[in-house]
Amino acid sequence: MPKLSLYNRDGEQVDEIEVQASLFGAPLNKGALYQTAVSQAARRRQGTASTKDRSEVRGGGDKPWPQKGTGRARHGSIRSPIWVGGGVTFGPKPRDYKKAVPKKMRRAALKSALSDKFNEGKLVVVDDFAIDAPKTKQMVAMLEHLKVGGGVLVVNAQPDINVIKAARNLPRVRTILARQLNVLDILNHNYLVMSRDALQQVEEVFGG
Repeated sequence: MPKLSLYNRDGEQVDEIEVQASLFGAPLNKGALYQTAVSQAARRRQGTASTKDRSEVRGGGDKPWPQKGTGRARHGSIRSPIWVGGGVTFGPKPRDYKKAVPKKMRRAALKSALSDKFNEGKLVVVDDFAIDAPKTKQMVAMLEHLKVGGGVLVVNAQPDINVIKAARNLPRVRTILARQLNVLDILNHNYLVMSRDALQQVEEVFGG
């Protein structure tokens, strides 16, 4: 079985733990990763952008000026798309961007993403985050001791307000729960930092 080093928050190795080969030893499946990432990104879109076409713009019932004799171009309505304040041609309307992906493909993509982080040495497991106050400097110090940077996804087993508040001011650090782990967040961050409890939860939920 694959093994991972277990660190404390000071960056010192305190143990070595075995992890599931099905989760951290899976082959790289680029197709599943791409389809799943696109689907998850699409689901995060609000889809609320909306414009009015010429039938929805107020006014414009009368012809602006006579067809002939004015020396100006002929126009039938001020709601025309070529008028300022007129309707928009082929503009966006509220829509649902969701893209369905089979459950097996999503699961294969997650295993592939976790295995890739494991193989690159960018999966770090911490015995306990042990942040006793919601202070950013404590999170910065822990990440520096662990020698991780360039985008870090911090995964915890249970909500910890101190960890959340300590990380929220850091622009390239995101905190999520183990049960919320997903392909898009893993791909968008350089390092994956998990607590020991979170790792166990990930193996229980997504392993097998």
